[in-house]
Amino acid sequence: RSVDHQIYRQRNLVERFFNRLKHFRAIATRYHKLARNFLAAIALASARLWIRQYEPTT
Repeated sequence: RSVDHQIYRQRNLVERFFNRLKHFRAIATRYHKLARNFLAAIALASARLWIRQYEPTT
């Protein structure tokens, strides 16, 4: 198979992000039924994941 490695790498990043996002229980179970509340929960969880990635490990 010929695979474009750049596209595969980007797809892998997106899939891993969604996997990490599903670790938040409210998002995995769709606890918030209104779309605006659900999107706000996704934004908060995404910000938390982003901050955790860039915080120092010491």
